Amino acid sequence: MLLCMSMAFSAHGQPADGVNVGGNSAFSKLVPAAEVEQGAAQQYAQMLNQARAKNALAGPDHPQVRRLRAIASKIIPFANVWNERAKGWKWEVNLIEANQINAFCMPGGKIAFYSGILSQLKLTDDEVAMIMGHEIAHALREHARERMGKNAATGLGANLLSQVLGFGDIGQTVTQYGAQLLTLKFGREDESEADLVGMELAARAGFNPRAGVSLWQKMAAANKGAPLEWLSTHPSGNSRIAQIEANLPKVMPLYERAKAGKKGG
Repeated sequence: MLLCMSMAFSAHGQPADGVNVGGNSAFSKLVPAAEVEQGAAQQYAQMLNQARAKNALAGPDHPQVRRLRAIASKIIPFANVWNERAKGWKWEVNLIEANQINAFCMPGGKIAFYSGILSQLKLTDDEVAMIMGHEIAHALREHARERMGKNAATGLGANLLSQVLGFGDIGQTVTQYGAQLLTLKFGREDESEADLVGMELAARAGFNPRAGVSLWQKMAAANKGAPLEWLSTHPSGNSRIAQIEANLPKVMPLYERAKAGKKGG
């Protein structure tokens, strides 16, 4: 936490060092954050209940659950500088026993990994951190809220847009234009942004950002059979590896600083 508190900040309220992706989209302001986070918490709880009913929810003593929560505990302290709301989030990290190669972080800090992504790709801790950072970045950058705002702006028209801005039934708007947060798809620009922010979060937490390259090489190999759900809207492996490599000089110093701090502590 001390590292977070000593950071210098840019005009966007982001750390002055590391990557720069600008401010959050104005479209996210069209839908109240509290509504989105409340809906996410409800859907997350439903998902956990369904998994529990199928004996597919891994318990807190499961080795992979402990591993995921340990990694999250290192990354989460660096989330607050990207989004003030994160200070009040009730973070959760759970593992669903299923063969899917998938993971997500819903608005409000609700994280889930599917066992398939860990077992099939044989991920290292650094690679898990890259995925977790990426998913957390979606929540911090409010990509779901942005997507819902765009849906509202394009699908509702001026009259209902005035309701979204505070003169009508916000809850109904959220229900109509983004209720299924678990299946919400992000655009490629959002995915590229999440790669960069996630890589920075992981680097500050002491995870090697070079793992982003090996991660996407593994993803590409796994994708040769049937297209992976997790990759459905993502940029191609080659383009995102190139982006990661281009931005490594910005985040490697953060990683080296974190590692030096741990050795010194």
